[in-house]
Amino acid sequence: SVPILIRLFPVLLTKFVYLNFLAFPFFVDFRQPELLLNNTINLYLTTEPGVMVGIWHTVPGSRGDEARGKDQKWYEEALGDDH
Repeated sequence: SVPILIRLFPVLLTKFVYLNFLAFPFFVDFRQPELLLNNTINLYLTTEPGVMVGIWHTVPGSRGDEARGKDQKWYEEALGDDH
Protein backbone atom coordinates (compact mmCIF):
# COMPACT_ATOMS: atom_id res chain seq x y z
CA SER A 1 0.00 0.00 0.00
CA VAL A 2 2.69 2.54 0.94
CA PRO A 3 5.07 1.57 -1.92
CA ILE A 4 2.19 1.92 -4.38
CA LEU A 5 1.46 5.44 -3.10
CA ILE A 6 5.13 6.34 -3.45
CA ARG A 7 5.19 5.02 -7.02
CA LEU A 8 2.06 6.98 -7.85
CA PHE A 9 3.12 10.15 -6.03
CA PRO A 10 6.94 10.35 -5.73
CA VAL A 11 6.65 13.93 -4.48
CA LEU A 12 5.19 12.54 -1.25
CA LEU A 13 8.46 10.73 -0.54
CA THR A 14 10.52 13.89 -0.82
CA LYS A 15 8.07 15.84 1.30
CA PHE A 16 8.09 13.30 4.12
CA VAL A 17 11.80 12.48 4.01
CA TYR A 18 13.06 16.06 3.98
CA LEU A 19 10.09 17.76 5.69
CA ASN A 20 10.98 20.97 3.87
CA PHE A 21 7.48 22.33 4.44
CA LEU A 22 8.21 22.69 8.18
CA ALA A 23 10.07 25.71 9.49
CA PHE A 24 12.24 24.38 12.30
CA PRO A 25 13.45 25.59 14.74
CA PHE A 26 10.34 27.60 15.38
CA PHE A 27 10.40 31.39 15.83
CA VAL A 28 14.03 31.82 14.74
CA ASP A 29 15.00 34.80 12.60
CA PHE A 30 17.69 33.52 10.24
CA ARG A 31 18.44 37.09 9.18
CA GLN A 32 19.97 37.67 12.62
CA PRO A 33 22.26 34.70 13.32
CA GLU A 34 24.20 36.72 15.89
CA LEU A 35 21.32 36.20 18.31
CA LEU A 36 22.09 32.47 18.50
CA LEU A 37 25.64 32.07 17.14
CA ASN A 38 28.60 33.95 18.56
CA ASN A 39 30.68 36.08 16.19
CA THR A 40 28.34 35.52 13.21
CA ILE A 41 26.65 38.01 10.90
CA ASN A 42 24.35 37.81 7.90
CA LEU A 43 25.60 39.24 4.59
CA TYR A 44 24.01 39.49 1.16
CA LEU A 45 26.06 39.15 -2.04
CA THR A 46 24.80 40.14 -5.48
CA THR A 47 25.98 37.38 -7.80
CA GLU A 48 24.37 38.79 -10.94
CA PRO A 49 21.75 41.43 -11.65
CA GLY A 50 18.57 40.56 -9.79
CA VAL A 51 20.12 37.68 -7.82
CA MET A 52 21.11 38.09 -4.17
CA VAL A 53 22.57 35.30 -2.07
CA GLY A 54 22.44 35.41 1.72
CA ILE A 55 25.47 34.06 3.59
CA TRP A 56 26.55 33.80 7.18
CA HIS A 57 30.08 34.76 8.14
CA THR A 58 31.47 33.30 11.35
CA VAL A 59 34.96 34.28 12.39
CA PRO A 60 37.23 31.54 13.77
CA GLY A 61 37.36 31.01 17.51
CA SER A 62 40.89 32.41 17.60
CA ARG A 63 39.48 35.82 16.58
CA GLY A 64 36.36 35.60 18.74
CA ASP A 65 37.53 38.11 21.35
CA GLU A 66 38.57 40.53 18.63
CA ALA A 67 35.19 40.23 16.87
CA ARG A 68 33.08 40.86 19.95
CA GLY A 69 31.10 44.08 19.56
CA LYS A 70 32.32 44.86 16.03
CA ASP A 71 30.06 46.15 13.27
CA GLN A 72 29.33 44.64 9.86
CA LYS A 73 32.14 46.61 8.19
CA TRP A 74 34.70 44.86 10.41
CA TYR A 75 33.33 41.44 9.43
CA GLU A 76 33.46 42.34 5.72
CA GLU A 77 37.11 43.38 6.09
CA ALA A 78 37.84 40.18 8.04
CA LEU A 79 36.66 38.17 5.04
CA GLY A 80 39.44 39.67 2.95
CA ASP A 81 42.40 39.44 5.31
CA ASP A 82 44.85 36.53 5.57
CA HIS A 83 43.95 35.36 9.08
